[in-house]
Parts: sequence; structure tokens; C-alpha cells
Amino acid sequence: MYLSVIIPCYNEEKVIRLTHQALHKVLDADAQTRNYRYQMIFINDGSHDKTADILKELCEQDPCSRYISFSRNFGKESAMLAGLQYSEGECVVIMDADMQHPPELIPTLLSYYEEGYDQVVTKRTRTGDAKRKTLLAKLYYKIVNSMIDVQLDDGVGDFRLLSRNAASALLSLTEYNRFSKGLFSWIGFKTKVIEMENNKRAAGETKWSLRSLLHYGIEGIISFNNKPLRLCFYFGTILISLSIIYVLYLLYSYMRYGIDTPGYFTTISAILFIGGIQLFCIAILGEYIGRIYYEVKRRPHYIIDETNLDQKPYRRR
Repeated sequence: MYLSVIIPCYNEEKVIRLTHQALHKVLDADAQTRNYRYQMIFINDGSHDKTADILKELCEQDPCSRYISFSRNFGKESAMLAGLQYSEGECVVIMDADMQHPPELIPTLLSYYEEGYDQVVTKRTRTGDAKRKTLLAKLYYKIVNSMIDVQLDDGVGDFRLLSRNAASALLSLTEYNRFSKGLFSWIGFKTKVIEMENNKRAAGETKWSLRSLLHYGIEGIISFNNKPLRLCFYFGTILISLSIIYVLYLLYSYMRYGIDTPGYFTTISAILFIGGIQLFCIAILGEYIGRIYYEVKRRPHYIIDETNLDQKPYRRR
């Protein structure tokens, strides 16, 4: 068996050596027990610190390690995609570089893979999280799952094992706007979920600001359905209905009591009715434009500045 471990990195100079060392310790011992080979692919996602230099140094000293450096920061989704495209293993493990995803769980992931699971997924227990954070997370997943076409589990992240079949299925999905949590769920396959305790970062600071978390949350809502656009359709329909009712009421009041304010009836009727029609039409246009806007540009997901990988990336046949 050949295992590929994908580790996206962004400004991780304080922890990347520790991660590399911990992975080697776990994989060396497990590889001898199970008799398999492995490779580690570090993706430097446009880091501004010394992450790239450290990765070069580590890969020069370690024949099992490879690196890919992007020309700028393209985001974690692009980093994971690059790792999948360049991975050679029969199964692939994706994990963060900050030690919040414990390497000690990899043998457990492999055990379930050997039992026939195509996806072995870790789920954080949220033990020790602030109550407000836990409540907001549960509320978010409840709202998202009521709106999108796939199911997302609270606490399930990117730390997972994928069989080659599952990885190839992901790579066959070529959309530019990628939301991996949804894609992992969308491809299906036989899946096993295992729980893990919360781990703190070994060093450095989190790259997730409130703004980036909000953006990521919105991305999750709009990536797998068109219901937000259809809300505009419903709002437009409701406004049209209310405007018609209001127009009838004003007409009745005008006929019975006369005009109190000249021009008021005409102005309000026009604003409400035309506004509803406009919102209705924008919703119809948005159904089409929202789906094709980013995809028609056909831009690459990432640009590689430097790598020590020789093989070509996976291409969908």
C-alpha cells in the first residue's frame, strides 16, 4: 500500500518542523507494522514567513517529503485540491499543519480503510469550546442543513482519509468555487466517522478571523443550492401580493372617504408594485447568473511557483 498525506500550510514557520517530526514518528512506526510506503506533500499556500524555506530544507533532507509552493495565497481549498492532484497514494489523508489534527490518529484511519471504508472522517467533540461558540456552530449547521442538498455534520472537518476512488471522484468535480465539506458529503461512498478530542495549536496563531469565518459560512450556504436566490423570488411574490392588497384597500378607502393626500395613492401603488416586479425579475436572472458567473472565467485554482514533485497532476479523463 502507498499512503499520501496532504498538509496545507500558511504561515506555519513556528510549527512546521514539529508537525514534520510528529508525522515521521507515527508513520515510520505504522509503516513497519503494516508494511506500506508513504509520502508527505506539504502545500505552501503563499506564506509570508519562512514556511517555504523550512519546507525546502525538510524536503532536501527527507526523501519521503515533497512540497508545492503557490505564487500567492489561493486559500486552503486550492491547497487541498493541489495535494489531491499530485498525490500518488492508494489512499490519501488530509490534515492541518498546526497539530490540531493529531498524527496519532492516522493508524486508526488506516484500520478502517482496510475494513473497506472509502472515507474515514474525524469529528471534533467540541469539549472545552466556549458555550457561545458551540451554540453558534450548532445553529449554523441547523440552518445550513435545512437549506442545502447535502448534509453537513457539526464538528466534522477536513481531517480525513480518502480512498483513491473517493479522491478521484473529488477531482472529477472541476468547479472553481469549491466548498470541500459539501463536496466530501456529495460524493458519498462508504463512510466511517470517528470522534477526536479538541487539540490546541502547537504554535502560531489561527488564520481564521471573524470575517473569514463569516465568508466561509456564506460559501457553505450558497455552494450547494439556489435557495437563497429563490428567497428573492418568494419575497418578490409576497411584495406583489401585499401591494395588490394594499392597492385594493386604498382604492376602497378612496371611494368611500375621498382623497386625503393628493398623489399618495398613485405613488405608493407604483413603488410597491414595480419594486416587487423588479425583485421578482432580479431573482430569475440571479438563478442563472449566480451559477455561471465564476465558472465561465475558467481560471486555474492555483499557480505553482516552485515544487520538487516530478509527476504531472491528475487529469480527469
